[in-house]
Amino acid sequence: MKLAQTILTFVLAATLAPLACAQQTTNAKQTTVNAKQPQQQQSPDTISTREMDRINWMEFREHVPTRIQTVFLPTGTLEPHGVANNGADNTAPLAIARRIARRTNALIAPVLPYGMTGSMEAYPGAFQITEAAYRPFVKQILEGLAKNGFRNIIILNGHGGGQTAVLNAVAAEVASERKVRTLVVNWWSYASDVTKQVFGEDGGHAGWNETAFVQAIDPTLVHPDRYKDDLATAYPAPGTWSAVPFPSSIGLYQPGQGYPKFDQQKADEYFAKVTDKIAALVNDVVRKWDMAGL
Repeated sequence: MKLAQTILTFVLAATLAPLACAQQTTNAKQTTVNAKQPQQQQSPDTISTREMDRINWMEFREHVPTRIQTVFLPTGTLEPHGVANNGADNTAPLAIARRIARRTNALIAPVLPYGMTGSMEAYPGAFQITEAAYRPFVKQILEGLAKNGFRNIIILNGHGGGQTAVLNAVAAEVASERKVRTLVVNWWSYASDVTKQVFGEDGGHAGWNETAFVQAIDPTLVHPDRYKDDLATAYPAPGTWSAVPFPSSIGLYQPGQGYPKFDQQKADEYFAKVTDKIAALVNDVVRKWDMAGL
């Protein structure tokens, strides 16, 4: 009986030993992977938040302007966007600012959500701010950012039409009067080449490009079940016709192009490439301002 027990003990030991060694090897490999993981993650930011309405005044004073001289002001409006949210013009520039603030060493001012809506004003949920009210308000915001020590004021604009011209003019005025440096970026226009690269065609207001951009930010803001092609109308060639309100909440830049397709993979690719391009622009402009001693 004792001999049998001895033999059984020997067999079990011989069987389990390789398994134990394998488990030790696996554990060792896992420990190595876990040890490397923190090195692969991005190091903590030097500031607790990049958003001005979330930062404490004492931390703001410690960083602006000695460590941070750039600020983003996201601007947009409330108007219909096909099957995306009415605030798409606010959603997009704010998301861009959040995505690139650290790599451009910028803070983010609160988004200005009301704007000069124009021909979409009549749609439910839209807001229209007159130029007489909008222009001085924007100017005082920019002046306040300059007063707080920012040298580079970057307007990330999400809405076109007459609003773009006002932003360009006011930014130029503040740059001259306050001796700061300003840049206005209309993201969808600046990224028109990326639109054609990713989607193979032109986009539109609430078209494939803008809808995809919102889809990448928050898919719950887009409602494909409500979509049909008849919601879109191609913008007329100059001098042909005009209508107020515009007959569709989706305006195509080119006939037959830009209908939303709701492809999440392409949406994510588009968002990454657009934000990369805008970050590169901001860094390049600031670098050249500095190089020129402006």
